[in-house]
Amino acid sequence: MTAEQRTWAGTTLADRKATRRGQLIEAGLELLGTTGTPAVSVRAVCRTAKLTERYFYESFADRDALLLAVYDQVAQEAHDALVAAVRDARDELTALVRAAVTSFVELIIDDPRKGTVLLLAPLTDPALVQRGAELLPNFTALIHDQLPASIDDTERRLIAVGVTGALTNLFTAYLNGSLDVPRDRLVEHCVRMLLAAAHGAR
Repeated sequence: MTAEQRTWAGTTLADRKATRRGQLIEAGLELLGTTGTPAVSVRAVCRTAKLTERYFYESFADRDALLLAVYDQVAQEAHDALVAAVRDARDELTALVRAAVTSFVELIIDDPRKGTVLLLAPLTDPALVQRGAELLPNFTALIHDQLPASIDDTERRLIAVGVTGALTNLFTAYLNGSLDVPRDRLVEHCVRMLLAAAHGAR
């Protein structure tokens, strides 16, 4: 049995490390998602998580490593939410599109911290610029794979890239306050745009 597997007070060292790491990521999400990147320092994260810097460096090499972990977690949540929505939707394009848009909105707008991390933070923090660019194709692929098979692959790729860009700009503008529209109007617009793109290419 390794040291990390030994139990103390009902939990293993590995479990306690994982719990502390989760606390630090949650603190990073809170700071990055509410006050922006300048507020995210090792000291501020530790103070918010109520942990010492010793425990910070137990999980992360530096501030940027924490930021990447926060971003990756939110991006994975968004990806998983979209995949689940598509899987659970009826086998009909309109229902599928509405389920996907609604699911994404519930994640990044109903919890604006996550929207800020996913869409706004990469615009200003150098640590996240590259990671945002690396992960964007994953979301483009989700749109591509749900487009009707009757559309040739080149057109599907063109639509997926174009629509992903349009949706990103719409949600970014909504989150930063430059697009002041009701939430339900935003959802309906996104649904219509996706359906128009799919139907127009047939």
